[in-house]
Amino acid sequence: MTRDDEADRFSARAARYARVGINMSGVAARLATTRLTGGAMGGAANAEALSRALGSLKGPMMKVAQMMATVPDLLPPEFAEELQKLQADAPPMGSAFVVRRMRAELGDGWRDRFASFDVKPAAAASLGQVHRAVSLDGSNLACKLQYPDMASAVEADLAQLDVLFSLHRRMDTAIDTREMAKEIGARVREELDYAREAKHAALYADVLADEPMVRVPGIVADLSTRRLLTQEWLEGERLVDFQKASQETRNQIALAMYRAWWKPFGQFGVIHGDPHLGNYTVFEGGRGINLLDYGCVRVFPPSFVGGVVDLYKGLMHDDPARVVHAYETWGFKGLRKDLIEILNIWARFIYGPLLEDRVRTIADGVEPSKYGRREAYTVHMALKQKGPLTIPREFVFMDRAAIGLGAAFLRLDARLNFHRLFEAVIGDGFSVDAVAGRQTALLDRVGLTDHGAAAE
Repeated sequence: MTRDDEADRFSARAARYARVGINMSGVAARLATTRLTGGAMGGAANAEALSRALGSLKGPMMKVAQMMATVPDLLPPEFAEELQKLQADAPPMGSAFVVRRMRAELGDGWRDRFASFDVKPAAAASLGQVHRAVSLDGSNLACKLQYPDMASAVEADLAQLDVLFSLHRRMDTAIDTREMAKEIGARVREELDYAREAKHAALYADVLADEPMVRVPGIVADLSTRRLLTQEWLEGERLVDFQKASQETRNQIALAMYRAWWKPFGQFGVIHGDPHLGNYTVFEGGRGINLLDYGCVRVFPPSFVGGVVDLYKGLMHDDPARVVHAYETWGFKGLRKDLIEILNIWARFIYGPLLEDRVRTIADGVEPSKYGRREAYTVHMALKQKGPLTIPREFVFMDRAAIGLGAAFLRLDARLNFHRLFEAVIGDGFSVDAVAGRQTALLDRVGLTDHGAAAE
C-alpha cells in the first residue's frame, strides 16, 4: 500500500468518524435532555431521530442498526420498530467505478474471464452490490463486489456503536450490553472477508448436501477474492410472494428453512446468523429454498449446543438443575433464583413451539404483531428491578437468529410439529462429544481451522 493509499484510507475513516459522530451526538444530546427532564428514553420522536441519523449513513451502521432491532429487549419498542423500517440500500457504484473495482480485484484482463458482465447492479446491500454475469462455459453467475474502503467505514461505525451502547447502559440498567457490542463487532468485521464467506458457503454445501429442499450456490474460486465473491446464480422467487400460497406450499417452504437452520446447528454447532427474508428465495414454486448469503455465520463451541439441548430437556421435564446448568454453560454469571425465573420467561417463549408435540403455528393464536412483546416487556421490567444482567456474547446471534427464523414462519403462517422436527435433529443419542467430532472434521474439510469463534 502506498503512502497516498494510506492517506486516502485515513481521510475516509476520519470523514466517516466525523459524519457518524455528528449524527450520533445529536441523538445523544436529545436522549440526555429527555432523561434529565424526567422523560422516557423511548418514544416516537426520539425513535424517529435515531432512525434519521442512522438512515442517512447507509453502509455498515445500517447493518448494525438492523441487528440491534432484532435482539429482543435491547432497545425500547419504538426504537426497534423504527430501525426495522430501515433498508440496507446504499447508493450503487456507478459503472465506471465498478470497472475500476473489478480491475483492482481481477486485473486488467478481467472482462476476458467472463462471457458477459453487467456493470449495472442486480441488487445493492450494506457492504457491497451484486452483479449478474455469465461464465466462459455459459453458467449464470452472481458477483458480489464490496464497496470501497468498507474496512474504514466499519471501524468508524463500530466506534460510534460503542457510544450508542454506553448511552443505553446509562439510561436503562436492565441489561449490560458490553458483551453484545463485542459480538456484533466481531461478526460485522468477519463479513468484510469474502474469502471467509466462500468457506462458509462451502461449509453449508457440505452439511446440506443431502437436503434436496435446500440449495447452496457453488463458489467460483478463481473469480473470487477477499472483496469479490463470485458464485452460481440460483433462480428463485421472493419468499414474501408466497404468503398467500396454499398451506401445503407454505409448510414446505418453512420445513426447508427449518432444516437449513437447525441441522447445521444441532449437529455441527453452526448457525446462519442473518435469517433475513432477503437471504432466501424459493425455487420450483415452493419445493424448496435457495440459501443465498453466508457473511454472518457463527461457529459455536460444542458445549453451547449442549446448553441448548439441556435447556430444552430441562424445561420439558421440569428439571431446574438442568435449566441452570444450561444458562451457566452459555456463560450467564451470578445467577440468583430471581434472575433464573426471569430468564425462564423468555426461555419458555422461545422454546414453546418445541415443547408441544402437536401441529401448530409459531405464534399459536397470538396476533403476529404482538408476538413476544408481552414476554419481552415482562422480562425488561423485571430486570430493571433485579438486574443488570450481562448477556453472554455467544447468546446474541443465537437469540437473534431464532427470532428471525420465527418471524419468517409467522409471515408464512406455517403449521408444523416443531417438537418432532427438533427431536429429529438432535436424535436420541445426542452428545457434546459427537458434535465436537463432527465440527472438527467439517472445519478441516472446508479450511476453517482458524475460525476463532469455535475456540472461544
